[in-house]
Amino acid sequence: MKAHEEIEQLREQIRYHDRKYYVEARPEISDLQYDRLMQHLLRLEEQHPEWVTPDSPTQRVGESPVSHLQQISHRLPMMSIDNTYSADEVREYAARARKLVDNEPIDWVVELKIDGVAASLIYENGLLVRGITRGDGRVGDDITHNVRTLADVPLKLLGDPPPLLEVRGEIYMTNSDLVRLNQEQEAKGESPYANTRNVTAGSIRLLDPKICSSRRLHIFCHGNGYCEGLTVGNHQQFLEQIQGYGLPVTPFVQVHPNIEVALEFCDQLIGRLHELDFEVDGIVIKVNRYDQRERLGATSKSPRWLIAYKFEKYEATTTLNAIDVQVGKTGTITPVAELQPVELAGTIVSRASLHNADEIRRKDIRVGDVVVVEKAGKIIPHIVRVEKHLRDEDLPEYPFPQVCPECGTDVVQDEGGVYIRCPNYLCPAQVRERVRYFASRPAMDIEGLGEKLVWQLVESELVRSPADLYRLTVEQLLPLERMGKRSAEKLVHAIAESKAKGLARLLNALSIRHVGTTVARLLAEHYGGLDALRNATHESLSGIDEVGPVIADSVFQYLHSTHGSELIDALIAAGVSTESVRKKPEIEGVGKLSGKTIVVTGTLSRFTREQIQELIVEHGGKASSSVSKKTDYVVAGEDAGSKLVKAKQLGVPVLSEDEFLSLIS
Repeated sequence: MKAHEEIEQLREQIRYHDRKYYVEARPEISDLQYDRLMQHLLRLEEQHPEWVTPDSPTQRVGESPVSHLQQISHRLPMMSIDNTYSADEVREYAARARKLVDNEPIDWVVELKIDGVAASLIYENGLLVRGITRGDGRVGDDITHNVRTLADVPLKLLGDPPPLLEVRGEIYMTNSDLVRLNQEQEAKGESPYANTRNVTAGSIRLLDPKICSSRRLHIFCHGNGYCEGLTVGNHQQFLEQIQGYGLPVTPFVQVHPNIEVALEFCDQLIGRLHELDFEVDGIVIKVNRYDQRERLGATSKSPRWLIAYKFEKYEATTTLNAIDVQVGKTGTITPVAELQPVELAGTIVSRASLHNADEIRRKDIRVGDVVVVEKAGKIIPHIVRVEKHLRDEDLPEYPFPQVCPECGTDVVQDEGGVYIRCPNYLCPAQVRERVRYFASRPAMDIEGLGEKLVWQLVESELVRSPADLYRLTVEQLLPLERMGKRSAEKLVHAIAESKAKGLARLLNALSIRHVGTTVARLLAEHYGGLDALRNATHESLSGIDEVGPVIADSVFQYLHSTHGSELIDALIAAGVSTESVRKKPEIEGVGKLSGKTIVVTGTLSRFTREQIQELIVEHGGKASSSVSKKTDYVVAGEDAGSKLVKAKQLGVPVLSEDEFLSLIS
């Protein structure tokens, strides 16, 4: 093979593996194998310097330092984004947008708002020719020499890109690389950097690209600027197209048919911030279709087709004093950080969830570390990163328990998952949590049986399973702390009353994995009684709407396990009802719900969600959790969301609570 052909083949191989690593996050070769390919290419190019091209992977850090940053005008302005911190204001914005497009349905794109530096990449005939900062939106700094050092920025695009493509995105630094950089700063006796954004903003404007390269910056692409030959009609298609060219796009992007579903996804993303190794300062919600964007236009400062839904973020630095672990009702072992108390968002924080063992390993969290704790929105505090430059060198790695801290049983990891569990069903911690949940309001609703009392009952071995609750006597309860005769009598009476709560509440109370109030109710309605449910096949269970194979397998395994069968038999022996609660109508007119499917959404003033769903069932109806063409009514309370929107789209009658009561009375 000729040297020139071999050079081209090596370049294509390296570009392919760059895409697999940086864009798809699915590397196919090891770092060592990649380095060997790069070294081989370097040797060949040294032997044949006449064949070195600017788009070669070896030329990422080939430039000499520039004397100054040139000012470059954007062909299309890089406008700012309107911000809001309120879900209601997002809804108002969406309503205004729909009005401006003649009330056409709008598909909304939901993207993470990366906390970095906005920049533009310009490609001509597939080759990177320019990188520009946002600047004031009309004129930015030429940072081409530094952009070329970013490993995830392709110098040459794959496939058949348009002749002129401007891609806009956010340059950022990971928290892991900030930790590494601050360790280097400490070793040199220099001050550490406070946050990733400041480092990114300073690094991308450096005159020497070799220094920028050492900072290991990255980019996520999220939009387009001036393009020639672009053929896509919406944002989702654009992202898919540029991914095909080898450009990295913002992760977790989803498109939703209405603003309520989009806001629900926003909440999910906020709850996953602890998983990310980069900083996020909000969520961007965009109109998907380009033709609708054109009709919406822009104000003097911002486009009308997008809005930033931001949340307050608070950070504080403190010391990790210890790592505790908690055992849940299904055996999940969750690590919890015990912190030196610190003020965060106006409250004193002394604990933060560490979520799972993988998170501890990924962030290399050790007891005694100085850590940065963050609270974003309404989520519980989490540890962003460790200030390793302040670490005592002798701090040992945290040994995640190999055995359950409560019962000493060897722990196991979920197959294909991150959670580690205690498999001992009789573990005291699991028993406590199961009994506590069994008595809770969504389950058997036993008034007076709180967490502290459950702890005493389990510790004294009066209760080893929920079935033991129905054998308790006043005399057994009297020796317990803060338990007088009247309190004991009331508790025994409340426990006895719970026997008649019905199958749906009982199934929820059993702590079967993946079974909550909705699935429990569906199973109770479908089978009517526990005998029929216990005789159901896996195929029968998975065929139920909204159940599916994963939940079906969990239910089937529980019902046929030794501990599940024994508990159910004990509850039956104690007199607990195992039939679905369907009271006969006592008043005329309730036949209107017979055979009707009703969905409840929003916050109700007269009922809890469980109470109104039970009322629907008692009057012959079916309480469903999703709106479809088969839905007969939707009962809507305050702050009703996507279900109300869908009901209106499908023409399903919507009832207030008063209208619902009139219907059944």
